[in-house]
Amino acid sequence: MAKPNSEKLTPARKQAFDKLNIPHSNRVILSLDGGGMRGIFTLQLLKKLEEIAGIRCCELFDMVAGTSTGGIIAGLIATGHSAAEIEELYTKLITSVFQRKLLGLQFVNPPAYSKRNYRHFLKEIITDVTLEKTCTVNEIDLMITAHDISAGEETFFSCFKQDDGSYYGTYNDALLRSVMKATMSAPTYFHPLERFLDGGTTTYNNPSFAAFMEAVSYSRADKNANLSDYQIPFITLFSFGTGISRQFIQPEKTINPDGVPLKFWLNWIMSQTGYDASAMQTDAFRSPLMENTVDFRRFQISLDPAALKKLPNTDELNPVKYGSPWLHNLTAKHLNDIDLADIKKMDIMSVIGKQMATYIVESGNAFQSDLTNNRKNDQLVTYFGDITRIKKQMSNAKWLDEFAT
Repeated sequence: MAKPNSEKLTPARKQAFDKLNIPHSNRVILSLDGGGMRGIFTLQLLKKLEEIAGIRCCELFDMVAGTSTGGIIAGLIATGHSAAEIEELYTKLITSVFQRKLLGLQFVNPPAYSKRNYRHFLKEIITDVTLEKTCTVNEIDLMITAHDISAGEETFFSCFKQDDGSYYGTYNDALLRSVMKATMSAPTYFHPLERFLDGGTTTYNNPSFAAFMEAVSYSRADKNANLSDYQIPFITLFSFGTGISRQFIQPEKTINPDGVPLKFWLNWIMSQTGYDASAMQTDAFRSPLMENTVDFRRFQISLDPAALKKLPNTDELNPVKYGSPWLHNLTAKHLNDIDLADIKKMDIMSVIGKQMATYIVESGNAFQSDLTNNRKNDQLVTYFGDITRIKKQMSNAKWLDEFAT
């Protein structure tokens, strides 16, 4: 099998690959999760990645994929913006988009927000370029997801370069800004774009596995030629999360959770299903099934005090707002349920991102490998469980018969 990438590297990319421990033979994919305003966290990691690499993401990666807020960042990378430039644009965009509509209530009178400012932003910054034109200018492959509720399936708006310099994809002629609008259409937050909802509403909030499959299987117009530039095992895949804001419930409170039950369970369903799907994808990449198939590198953190205390401490927070300027003094109350539209907590997400970037460098990882512990779990994601209690209860007929409901 021919090694697909080594002869196509510029001197700057070769240096970047060496700094990031990427084999010269590999094609490199960047996958960006959804998460609303929490994309500001991802951008801190991407800024550090560009600093280490010495080149912009659009120069480093062969392909960029994104869902929802990750789709926004992916589109801006594909149009040639650096991570620092995207952060500036993104901050202005998110703070203008997440202004609650008059009488707009997420679960009572949805949608809660208008896409008017987002629409104006896209037209001004992205203009009317197509996917093919975007990819041609910066010679980068692109995939942005959206969920087609009329067809009941996920749509991958993909565009891949061919040997003759043309680009292949079903929706090559689609406007990039229409695709970026489709992927940012989360139910109850925004209206759909006709048939399209936010790409992260089902199992694709983490689009890494979809990007991998799309690149390997569908990046060529001639499916019988077996000439895909994305050849197994010559692929390095960087996957960036937006922080996991989990809802852990004490066992004795599961029947009657705190707050309004309907709101609690709707929030739980909308968040937990996405986390479970993301975990399934990362677990598959890390399992013996695929561990020699792709060089997979995932960077994620859970938003809880235990995880944050692993990061270098900093006093960059507003003490009036949070009672202390120190990151390690944030409590579960500050971190629980950081909503994707909660722009008041963008500062927290930005600081966490900066400190996680510092941690990645100081820990010796430096984006050179998957950020996991010795059990192949995310190193900065807190895991809770009680095997002893579960084994005792689930083996006890008396406990089961006496359970209240």
